[in-house]
Amino acid sequence: MTNPDDMNGRKTEAPAAAGEPPPGLDVRPITGAQELDLFTRLPYVLDGELAGDLAGGRRRPEWMWVALRGDRLLARVAWWSRAGAQVPAHLDVFDIADGATDPDLLDVAEHLLRSARAAVLPAGAEPAEYSRFVPPTWQEDPAARQAAEDRMAVLARTGARLLVERLRLEWRPGAPVPAGSGRLAFRPVRDADEITSLMAEVLDGTLDAHSLADLATMTPREAAAEHYEGELARYTSPRQWWQVAALPGGEPVGFVLPARNDYNAIIAYIGVLPAHRGHGYIDDLLAEGTRILAAQDVPRIRASTDVGNIPMARAFARAGYADFERTLTMVWS
Repeated sequence: MTNPDDMNGRKTEAPAAAGEPPPGLDVRPITGAQELDLFTRLPYVLDGELAGDLAGGRRRPEWMWVALRGDRLLARVAWWSRAGAQVPAHLDVFDIADGATDPDLLDVAEHLLRSARAAVLPAGAEPAEYSRFVPPTWQEDPAARQAAEDRMAVLARTGARLLVERLRLEWRPGAPVPAGSGRLAFRPVRDADEITSLMAEVLDGTLDAHSLADLATMTPREAAAEHYEGELARYTSPRQWWQVAALPGGEPVGFVLPARNDYNAIIAYIGVLPAHRGHGYIDDLLAEGTRILAAQDVPRIRASTDVGNIPMARAFARAGYADFERTLTMVWS
């Protein structure tokens, strides 16, 4: 991964007067959905979801900021959260204009980010993590690489560091539904205590960067409970989809959690217990999760895993999931 402190020779250090706005700059939140045309002058893959997110309460105009010089949009930033949340959960839009007419673009972007964050986040709140979707070949594409590195450079100025690059994966109807081996029996997860206990076991030996970060400050049980009570507990898709896989004698070997988020059908979580790794059971789990979601006639199934989690990435590839995008995640810590 590229070091965000060495961006092809571009200036990455903080400007001499970081607290002062660059000249001629207007930094402000948008006034509402009527300014989406202004906000989307800088394109990004999430633009098509912004209107629906505003209407659904997942975004607010006061969480969507722009930096203007005259009528030129130089940078923009926006946060997302679950509907009804009072504090944003993710920084997922951060764009910088492409052009030589404004040589201080990185300074502009930094000022925008600092100003918006001070207004959007409660005093003393930990900054929400940043995620950015990039093409799978972003490091080989000069334009895509420069755009990603410019953003990472600005975020690094404010104290952020790269946590992980993740594969974004997709299965589409028309691809074969992967077949299980028949070695395992599946049943629905019984209750919250069972899935939390199984998840805590799976965290032993995890390769997932977010989980490793959690385990630096929490016990496996605490990390599992926080994950269940957070993201997983909010899914409104049927809990009957969540499956435990067991040997013929009833001993659990792992679990898979097919679900639906606000946008897509997803494999929300999947894991094999440490005592049963190395037997190819991950393929059976993924096949079952894919089968459950495919039976709902969904247009796609999405999943993700860390680039460094080679065994999981290979399992998705065997099941017919294509690597269509990457996510770069940065955190402040």
